[in-house]
Amino acid sequence: MVKKSSPILVSACLLGEKCRYNGKSNLSPSLLRKLQGRKVLPVCPEQLGGLTTPRAPAEITGGDGRTVIKGAAGVKNNRGEDVTIFFRRGAEKTWELLCGEGVKEAILKDKSPSCGKNFIYDGSFQGRLRPGLGVTAALLKEKGIHIYAETEWPSGESDIVCRQKP
Repeated sequence: MVKKSSPILVSACLLGEKCRYNGKSNLSPSLLRKLQGRKVLPVCPEQLGGLTTPRAPAEITGGDGRTVIKGAAGVKNNRGEDVTIFFRRGAEKTWELLCGEGVKEAILKDKSPSCGKNFIYDGSFQGRLRPGLGVTAALLKEKGIHIYAETEWPSGESDIVCRQKP
């Protein structure tokens, strides 16, 4: 008997979609090879949240994605504009999208204010990284989705199930 694998959510930029803030992608040919044969659900939380491409670069200030979700931190672009609402909305829409699909795992672009899994930029727009989760990564982790940075995915399946919102 062949085991059917569940779909996997992947940051769209890693699949070659030109949805980064600067209108480029983060295409990862090695990840594409690993994903062959899997049902993939590409997503760009920032676009889902209503931001355009291209857009001004943004960084989390005063915490990380967990504190943004709690309302104790924010996301600002390099012009000083508060874009937190777009990041929160994108995270929620990503959750809604994947829950109906049976997704158990997500491969996200590290260092992103939405998708960062291990590191995010520190909010100074000086290119400095610090440990932390992006907004979407934090929400998915909170909901029980197993998340990986693009360099970490072992191409196996987790046993975590998608939980509906309370």
